[in-house]
Amino acid sequence: MDMKPGFYRPVDVQDHAHYIIAFFVIVIGTVGVTGNALVMYAFFCNKKLRTPPNFFIMNQAVSDFLMAITQSPIFFVNSLYKGWIFGEIGCKMYAFCGALFGITSMINLLAISVDRYIVITKPLQAVQWTSKKRTCIIITVVWLYSLAWSVAPLVGWSSYIPEGLMTSCTWDYVTSTPANKSYTLMLCCFVFFIPLGIISYCYLCMFLAVRHTSRDLEKLGTQVRKSTLLQQQSIKTEWKLAKIAFVVIIVFVLSWSPYAFVTLIAWAGYVNILNPYSKAVPAVIAKASAIYNPFIYAITHSKYRDTLAEKIPCLHLLAQAPRRHCVTVSHSESSFTDSVLSKQSSVSRTKIHRIPSVSTTNTQGWSDVELDLSDQSHGLRSSCSLGALMDKEYKSLTNQTKDIKSQSQEQVRFQSQRKAHCTDVTTPVS
Repeated sequence: MDMKPGFYRPVDVQDHAHYIIAFFVIVIGTVGVTGNALVMYAFFCNKKLRTPPNFFIMNQAVSDFLMAITQSPIFFVNSLYKGWIFGEIGCKMYAFCGALFGITSMINLLAISVDRYIVITKPLQAVQWTSKKRTCIIITVVWLYSLAWSVAPLVGWSSYIPEGLMTSCTWDYVTSTPANKSYTLMLCCFVFFIPLGIISYCYLCMFLAVRHTSRDLEKLGTQVRKSTLLQQQSIKTEWKLAKIAFVVIIVFVLSWSPYAFVTLIAWAGYVNILNPYSKAVPAVIAKASAIYNPFIYAITHSKYRDTLAEKIPCLHLLAQAPRRHCVTVSHSESSFTDSVLSKQSSVSRTKIHRIPSVSTTNTQGWSDVELDLSDQSHGLRSSCSLGALMDKEYKSLTNQTKDIKSQSQEQVRFQSQRKAHCTDVTTPVS
C-alpha cells in the first residue's frame, strides 16, 4: 500500500469481527443494488409512473443504488483482508462516493418534504412548482449541493482517511485540527440537522393544514359535504402521499443518526471513548439506509408492485387482485351530479378550498388514488353512450339555471330517465 505516514492506523481486533461485518455488508450491498435496480426498472417501464413527484423517487433510487454498488463490494473485500488494501487514492475515491451519494439522499428527502408541503398547504403555487422542468432543476441543485460538500475534503478542508476497523473510509473527524473540526460541525449542521429541522417543520404544517381543513368540512352541512366529496378525497390523497414520504424520511434519519452522534462525540473532544467497534457499526448502519426504500415502495405503492409483477414473472405475487364494483345507475348518476355540484358550489363556497382537487393531478405516480376530475367524468361518460348525451343536456340546463334547488329537481328527472335505459354501470376504480 502506498500511503503516507499517519494515514493508516492499525487496530487490534479479533478476526471474527471482520467476518461478521463482511457478512452484513454483502447482504446490504446485494439487497440495495437489487432492490433499487427494480425501482428504477419499474419507473422506466411504466409511463404512468413518470410524473414530477416520482422524479424525486427515481432520484432517491439512483443515489441509493450508487451508494450500494460503490461501497459494499470494496467494504466486503477489505473486511476479508482485515484492513484497507486499495491505497490512499482508493480510500479518497471510496469516501468521496459515499459522501456524495449519502448527502444526495438526505437533501433529496428534504426536496420531497418541501414538495409535499407546497402541494398541501399552497395548492395554487403547486401548479407551477410541480412542472417537470422545475423538478429537474431542483434535482440538479440537489446533486450540485452534495457535490460541493463531498469535494471539500479533497481540496484541503478536512481529509478522507480509513475509519473504524480500517476497512472503510470517511472524512477525518477524529483528528482535532481546526479544518477537521469546522468541517465536521458544518457538515452535521447543513447536511443533517438543518434539513431535519426543515423536514419536521414541513410535516408539522402539513398535519395542521389537513386537520384544519377536515374540521372545516365537518362543520358544513350534509348537502355541502356531498358536493365537496372530491375536495375531501383530495385531502386524504395528499396526506397519504406525505405519510409515505414521512416513513422513508424516518427510516433514513434513524439509519444516519448513530453516525452523526459518533462524529459529534469526536468533535466535542471525547474521541478517546470511541473504540473501533463504535465507529464501524454506525458506518454499517448508515450504509444500510440504501436498502429500505424499495421495501417501502413495495408495501405502499400498488402501481409499482403491479409493474414488477407484469414485467418480472417471478414477482407475480406482488400484484394485487383487480377490484371492480358494480352499482345501480341511480348511485352512479348521483356520483356524477355530485361532481358537477362540486364544481359549481366551489365558486360560492371558497372557504372549503384550502386544498383544491387540482393539486391531485400532480400526484398520480405517488399513490393508488388518482383524483383528476376530468378523468373521473370521462370514465363515467364512457360507461354508457346514452349517459354521454344526457350529460351534455344536463350541462346545458344547469348553465341556464342559477338556483341550486331547481338544479336538484332537474337531476332527479335525468336520473329517472337514465334508469330506464341502463341497468348497471361499472364505477371506475381509482
